[in-house]
Amino acid sequence: MAMNPTWGPIRQGNVSDLIAQRILEVIRSDELRPGDRLPPERELASMLGVGRPALREALRALKAQGRVNIRHGSGVFVADPAVTANLRSALQADDLDLEELYDMREVLELPAAAWAAQNGDADKLDAVVKAYEAITEASLQESADWKRLEELDAAFHLRIVEAAGNRFLVSTQGVLQEILIEGMETTLRVPGRLEKSRRDHKRILDAILAGDPVAARRAARIHIEGARRAALERRKQDDPSVQAS
Repeated sequence: MAMNPTWGPIRQGNVSDLIAQRILEVIRSDELRPGDRLPPERELASMLGVGRPALREALRALKAQGRVNIRHGSGVFVADPAVTANLRSALQADDLDLEELYDMREVLELPAAAWAAQNGDADKLDAVVKAYEAITEASLQESADWKRLEELDAAFHLRIVEAAGNRFLVSTQGVLQEILIEGMETTLRVPGRLEKSRRDHKRILDAILAGDPVAARRAARIHIEGARRAALERRKQDDPSVQAS
């Protein structure tokens, strides 16, 4: 990413406060808008001429204010305080069950995969490829880091939604992923699911890169249906009294 003069080095004062102020200045100047991702931590710290611990402190403060969303494994995103807060509140207040959450995934991710294939945005597709490579590499490790895999899996799907080119869709997907991650352990632990997910991801990626929206949508549906079945199986294992509908 080219050096943006707005991200000039911090000079004096409480460093974390100044970092937060600088980020807010960029957001207010419309250089960053709701749903946009901030530069990666290492890059942003270099731009601002500050240490990463101070940057993290500033980002935590901005998150507490509802100005950014921090999605582990995905990055830091500019929040729409009203939209994001209202959406999260509505979803949590409705106490949606597992089937409804996966229904929402279908509503969001199927068109997103198709739009990503149609748009063909080279930079955003490159980010999808990198996210795919990261989750694939991690999934092939001899000893699985399930938390890391969960984060990388969420990042892969979020990169696809970003490539769809709809900022509201990005915010909605981010909130949905947070609820799924907070509410249950990763379905990748279900026997055979990790390998199946890896194959699904490859089919989705291939269809998107081929610019085939029909195949991308179909591959996304197959993947989410498999994840739904794994989630229901996982829930029954945790609570034998729960029956899949």
